[in-house]
Amino acid sequence: MSDAAQPSPSATSAWESREFRFYSTARLMGIMGAEAQSVGVAWQVYQITHSALALGYTGLALFLPGIFFVLPAGHIADRYDRRTVILTCYTVQAIATFALLWLALHHSQNIWLIYAILFVIGAGRCFSGPAASALVPSLVPKEHFVNAVTWGASIFQIANATGPMIGGLLFTIPLAHLFGGRFASFNGAPLVYAFTLFGLLSFLCFFSVIKPRGSAEKKGFTVDTMLAGLRYVIGTRLLLGSISLDLFAVLLGGAASLMPIFAVDILHSGANGLGLLRAMPSLGALVVSLTLLVYPIKRRAGKIMLVCVGIFGVATIIFGLSRNIVLSCIALIFIGASDMISVVVRSSILQLATPPEMRGRVSSINWLFIGVSNEVGEYESGLTAHWWGAVRAVVIGGIASVAVTGSWSIFFPALRHADTLTAESLIALEKQFSSMEPVS
Repeated sequence: MSDAAQPSPSATSAWESREFRFYSTARLMGIMGAEAQSVGVAWQVYQITHSALALGYTGLALFLPGIFFVLPAGHIADRYDRRTVILTCYTVQAIATFALLWLALHHSQNIWLIYAILFVIGAGRCFSGPAASALVPSLVPKEHFVNAVTWGASIFQIANATGPMIGGLLFTIPLAHLFGGRFASFNGAPLVYAFTLFGLLSFLCFFSVIKPRGSAEKKGFTVDTMLAGLRYVIGTRLLLGSISLDLFAVLLGGAASLMPIFAVDILHSGANGLGLLRAMPSLGALVVSLTLLVYPIKRRAGKIMLVCVGIFGVATIIFGLSRNIVLSCIALIFIGASDMISVVVRSSILQLATPPEMRGRVSSINWLFIGVSNEVGEYESGLTAHWWGAVRAVVIGGIASVAVTGSWSIFFPALRHADTLTAESLIALEKQFSSMEPVS
């Protein structure tokens, strides 16, 4: 049957799957808890150290496990039952969060112990991330997969926006006044960690009832099988092009870490302006993800992604040059919106163009690229801002993102020619271009 003859999935088709409903509910609770926890950790660390550098080390502690364990994590996701891997990782994270709660309740000043716990949490996320990403195709019928990816992006944006807000609100609850001195010790970070623990336990409860289709093939650990995912990404131009495009575009064009400078020194809008600026990309991303549920991408997916990454770069340039808070907010909305379209297309290509037995290892490579583009991107933005100033750093980064987009459209023609987001279409396209030189 041709693509045109197939019935189009509805905006809620993914939710027809029982497994997807439980998985999405679990994921919402888990992400909200993790985002609230980031607020609690930042507050606790700053209260102990009063150091901005110490705050930076919290992100580094969470990111470092990805460098050390990314290849073993992908191997485990493909060689062992992914459901068991995810449940084990979230159990470890729940235990680590309980340790943070215990330290906060006992007013511990041991900052290195906090970093060690964050490293354990980061390791849990490093192993659970590829397994969860590789699990999604087994939760819904293949014709509903893109709809599931879009819903997943929407859920992430909702949790990403509400989690820090909940964490901030929990800091303001005067438990001592409401319930007496008996609960005074739970004020602040302990209450936030308790909420995170509740979110993680909720994840374990909802996720434990999921019964995905199929199972991983259990084989022994070898260096060859561990490196197979990396070799597959390098040898598959469609995957390499989509993953590396996001890596370099976000790495060069990211402006999030410099928003405090723009809010205070350039737009003169203070803390309220900073909060507004930080909310705009999420707003744009959420609006677009909800729109894609009703009007999904049906054709020319590769060209749409390339155009959107180009828009991301242009909007970054506009944000860098803007001296008006309204124009800056509009530019950030476009940054978030265009990035969300790119995320949906890239995530679909990642899973649909990868054999089921390789999805864990390929997803682990993607997770490392995302970590590099975000965490290392923040460092790159700070370094270039130190060299050239914030405005020049953002504008040059936006120009570089546009240049990367143009270059990738030439060097990765398979990406430019990607049409429908189906496994058959993408695999056939990769075969068509696999023997060609990387020129148009």
